[in-house]
Amino acid sequence: ERCAVRNSGATVVVEGVGDHGCEYMTGGTVLVLGPTGRNFAAGMSGGIAYVHDPAGVLARRLNHEMVSLEPLDEEDRRLVSRLIERHLAETRSRVAEALLARQEEALSEVVKVMPRDYSRALEAARRPAVAGGVAGEAVMAVSNG
Repeated sequence: ERCAVRNSGATVVVEGVGDHGCEYMTGGTVLVLGPTGRNFAAGMSGGIAYVHDPAGVLARRLNHEMVSLEPLDEEDRRLVSRLIERHLAETRSRVAEALLARQEEALSEVVKVMPRDYSRALEAARRPAVAGGVAGEAVMAVSNG
């Protein structure tokens, strides 16, 4: 019912979650290959969740207070593919097998659930490396508004 609640660093692959999935999550990666319940990602301040959402219903079940839905970029697509492949190898999941059989289409049905503040902090951490600054200072500046 409350899968990955308070997840702070684990990588989780699951074939569906009930209400309150990824609630108060602060870190880690969650891949949901099936349905979600209501109130998904309530209080999620860190980490990233990927949800296979072929029917496009996640937006109605998502708690939008702290997160946004984003499309996958190429790095996300590679990560999600690797996670599905590993899930299949470790569990012999028929769900994973079916998704990999139509991988390109299935990946286009996955959405990224990203905490807005976490996204800003990650972007701030990337900027100083390019500009020659200190990442920690940039992240603190974003955190302090």
